[in-house]
Amino acid sequence: MRIVLIEDNERLAKGIENSLRDQGHAVDWLSDGAEASRFLEAEGADIAIIDVNLPGLSGFEMVRALRKRGSTIPVIMLTARAELDDRVEGLDSGADDYLVKPFEMAELTARIRALSRRRSDIQTGAQDVGQLRFDRIARTVTGPDGAVDLPRRELALFECLVEHSGRIVSKDRISDTLYGVGSEVEANAVELLVSRLRRKLTGTGVTIRTARGLGYLLDDGAK
Repeated sequence: MRIVLIEDNERLAKGIENSLRDQGHAVDWLSDGAEASRFLEAEGADIAIIDVNLPGLSGFEMVRALRKRGSTIPVIMLTARAELDDRVEGLDSGADDYLVKPFEMAELTARIRALSRRRSDIQTGAQDVGQLRFDRIARTVTGPDGAVDLPRRELALFECLVEHSGRIVSKDRISDTLYGVGSEVEANAVELLVSRLRRKLTGTGVTIRTARGLGYLLDDGAK
């Protein structure tokens, strides 16, 4: 998933960012509320983690602006405030969940998983793709010969292509999804990742086609 983290405490933000990246998520970190609001409007996200006290624009104001634009991005609000009125204001502004600092990273990741399960595009956790069975919740891919071993980055690439099945996905879109918008990655990183995944999908009825100069397309054999 591509997660946007909006937190002005650099030490905390780096800790969250590193942990989420270790789990295979792409993370975009911003520290200014106004800048982050513009970023979310332009780039979107699978999930946004938003601190309440931010320079430029508060977390409450950000979420209200998101919902006013009709955005359904799931939002987890972070704050040091534990008062009931603040929690109510956060939820009333349009946040989906609320986490009071300090918190354990395991609790944040559990809440991210819970929100992921509620996303409208993955209400059914398992999906058939060619001869593969992709379980988004368990993060597993099973083929005719059993489990397909996909490291976290290859699994994220597979998920990205499945979500756009039948459509060409540009290298830039894949890079943003896997590494975060504007991340500095090797020029051939996406090509190498696609090549590794393509080999592992051999014999499963699923192929990754290259649209030269445009990107990649997942073909599951469906007519």
